[in-house]
Amino acid sequence: MYKLRRYLRRVLFFLVLASFLAVILVPIYWMLNTSVKNPREVISPIPTFFPHEPTLSNYSKVFQAGIWRNFLNTIIVAVSATLASIVLAFLSAYALVRYRFPWKINRLFLIWVLVVRILPPIVLAVPLFTIFNQAGLINTLPGLIVAFQIYTLPYSVWIIYGFIKSLPVEFEESATIDGASPFKVLTAIVEPLVRTGVIATSIFSLILAWNEFLFALLFVRTPRLLTLPVVVSRYIGEYTTQWGELMAIGLLATLPILIFSNFVYRQLTEGFSMSLK
Repeated sequence: MYKLRRYLRRVLFFLVLASFLAVILVPIYWMLNTSVKNPREVISPIPTFFPHEPTLSNYSKVFQAGIWRNFLNTIIVAVSATLASIVLAFLSAYALVRYRFPWKINRLFLIWVLVVRILPPIVLAVPLFTIFNQAGLINTLPGLIVAFQIYTLPYSVWIIYGFIKSLPVEFEESATIDGASPFKVLTAIVEPLVRTGVIATSIFSLILAWNEFLFALLFVRTPRLLTLPVVVSRYIGEYTTQWGELMAIGLLATLPILIFSNFVYRQLTEGFSMSLK
């Protein structure tokens, strides 16, 4: 009886695992499947799980439309926005944890950062557009990098704040007694101890910046400066949708994040383990 229960539990476990894998992998496979179909097979009323006449014409059309330029824009904006938010969040979180502020300004700042993150982005879009227009940042990649901080910076501050707060202050006090400067303490003591947490935070910040759509749509007008999420949306028209090309560009836009996340999954796991201690 015990062996039977154990066997049933294992079967149930693998069924649940298979269900989760199906939910994750089936959409990716369907994107790949649709991206190599010809237009006639894509709109067929009977779906086919394997293309009858595989073709790379959809990818060819996407590349001819200059998708590499949009890829480069997305990489520049997402990576720059992530690096800026991580550096600013690390310095801000350390100051909020280790220094005392009058009238509990540090707590008010954290609450304000959280409120900014909770607000719908469209609420901030209009005042940001006015400020950026006066500063000459509209239709520029630097302006887009600054705008993306609305998404990435509040998240990064809160997450890194938790990691730094969990560190014993004795390590820093010992280094200070030995003659280390505040900058040396920050870079040689604090940063290595929270590095896994910073890496974990950077992954999610990169995903937020990579997938951002609203500000990229509002603040950029020139086609050569557009990012991938905006370009993807242009394949969906009012009367027709270019499904083959849409799936091709969607798959190309998804692969870099999947590869990057798989590459750093160990750091991500260590980061979460550290946050739970």
